[in-house]
Order: sequence, then C-alpha cells, then structure tokens
Amino acid sequence: VQLQASGGGLVQAGDSLKLSCAASGRSLSGYYMGWFRQAPGTEREFVARIDSVSGSTSYADSVKGRFTISGDNAKNAVYLQMNSLKPEDTAVYYCAAAFLWTTTARQYRYWGQGTLVTVSS
Repeated sequence: VQLQASGGGLVQAGDSLKLSCAASGRSLSGYYMGWFRQAPGTEREFVARIDSVSGSTSYADSVKGRFTISGDNAKNAVYLQMNSLKPEDTAVYYCAAAFLWTTTARQYRYWGQGTLVTVSS
C-alpha cells in the first residue's frame, strides 16, 4: 500500500488543522493505521491509531482530548483532526499502516512521506 499524507501548514497556537492520509494500492481495511510525529532532534513518536474495521482508537496522552483520528474506508483515507494546537505540536507528521495493533513505530510496515505542521506561539 502507498500512503500520501497532506494538510500540514503554519498555524497559530489554538488553531485547528486536519491532516489527511490517502492510500492507494490496497484497501486500508486490512491494516491498523497510525499517525506519528517527529520534531527536529527527537525520535518519532506515536500520536494516534485506529482500527479501520472496528473503529477503535487510541491516543498519546499529550494529544488526548485535542486530536481525533478517523477513517473513511470508502475513500480509503485516514484523517487526523488537530484542535487547540500548541507550539510543542510542531513536527513532521507521518501516517503509517501496520498489521499489528501497536504504538511502536518500527512495527508499522508502510509509511507516508510526512507533512510538516508548524505551530507558532
């Protein structure tokens, strides 16, 4: 499966942004989908994940209550709605697909190219 992330940009603290991850090649319903982010000088960290079949989701504590992951199997896409953005949310955001229900980046098999989110204070 090929993944294409989009929707990043420069916003101010408190603003909202919605990221999209479009898939091609295979249906996302066969995967667990995740969003990760990586700020300069840091390791890639888990943000959110979704089971495309059951709709189950989970979030990192740092984004819980502010971010929402969702999927649209008809469009073969996954989204990340980000509200109340903070400067510390600044990072490159990646979508990824896995065969396991996991928050560990190395267990995700397929990755999109990343989209940059910059939150100014």
